[in-house]
Amino acid sequence: MSSRAGARGRRGAAERVVVTGMGAVSAWGWGAAPLWEGLRTGATAIRTFDRFDHARQRSHVAGQVPEGPPPSFARPRGWNRLAYSDRFALFAACEAVAQAGLAGPLTDAGLYFASSTGGMLESEWFFEELVRTRGASARRGLVASQQLNAPGDAVARYLGVCGPVQTVSSACASGGLAIETALLALRAGEVECALAGGSDSLCQITYSGFNSLRAVDERPCRPFREGRAGLSLGEGASVLVLETLASAEARGVKPIAELLGAGSSCDANHMTAPHPEGIGAALALDRALDDAGIEPLGVGFINAHGTGTPLNDVSEWAALERALGAHAVEVPVTSTKGAVGHLLGSAGCLEAVATILCLQAREVHPSPGEGPVDPAIPVRLVVDRPAPLEGAEVGVSTSLAFGGANVALVLSRWAG
Repeated sequence: MSSRAGARGRRGAAERVVVTGMGAVSAWGWGAAPLWEGLRTGATAIRTFDRFDHARQRSHVAGQVPEGPPPSFARPRGWNRLAYSDRFALFAACEAVAQAGLAGPLTDAGLYFASSTGGMLESEWFFEELVRTRGASARRGLVASQQLNAPGDAVARYLGVCGPVQTVSSACASGGLAIETALLALRAGEVECALAGGSDSLCQITYSGFNSLRAVDERPCRPFREGRAGLSLGEGASVLVLETLASAEARGVKPIAELLGAGSSCDANHMTAPHPEGIGAALALDRALDDAGIEPLGVGFINAHGTGTPLNDVSEWAALERALGAHAVEVPVTSTKGAVGHLLGSAGCLEAVATILCLQAREVHPSPGEGPVDPAIPVRLVVDRPAPLEGAEVGVSTSLAFGGANVALVLSRWAG
């Protein structure tokens, strides 16, 4: 037995952390099922959108969540006053909690959430009304959810979460870091059950900012492809119910996956550009695999950060080579962002859900996009149709953020 496998084997049921429920909202629809159905097609949900006026922007596509939620969802009181990001978060949390078989106020649970924009979209609407009416009729309620912690707080209020409630906002690594924070809290015995997730909505500030950086593709993004020209923005939310194996067994609930480990790091290199040699990202991968007790050859597939920007994809490939060695060219790689866009702070959470869906189905969803894989970054990119996992039980999801924040999550299919 390797030292890594030994580290995992020494953990008892109180330290092993499992996933018992998950929920999602994405450009493919409200729910984890529509997300998976869309991902399997190899098509993209990134298209023209109407969340706000983008006529003066250089790009005109995004991954917008369709109007909803479905009629079967019992909208709680005050739903229409919630910001979009709060609605996404609450729906995803309710779906995850229902799958986990939890009911009533979650007084003993903790909540670890991620966001980059909070209710920024509604704040933009308020500002527009303020200027247009000179303050005469600007709706102050629009700024109620402006703060970054608003989506997580909305979930805590509606589900009665009375344990620790924390919001992580560390750019595009926020979602993965929120899940890592929940993992550490569960292992430390701070809580026995945790909701970990994130939510973001499209807004003009981020859309304009990435356009001004010339970091957005005018077409749906094409991660790892030759001729890729940037990312595509998206919106949505996802939530995982995480609990100790001992807690799940005591409740008589069968897990749907296991969170084997996580690792994080920082490039400490540049405000926006990743380290060109992927040193920080490789360190996060090394730490995650070590934490999980998994050797590089044990990784069945990678759900890559894969933004489609020229610099990010090259840096991520360098990180995979450093962390996985020769296995880097063999392991299947996909990117969820080509299908639903980049969800910023909540991206890592949605991609963790996508990773679990792949493990459950024993196949890796294809990454949409046109053109061949860039020969300078020879990842084994899954395209056109799902790729069978062929017995692999472990998937890794990576998130690499502005400022050099990196996080990797190691998940396995539940076979217990």
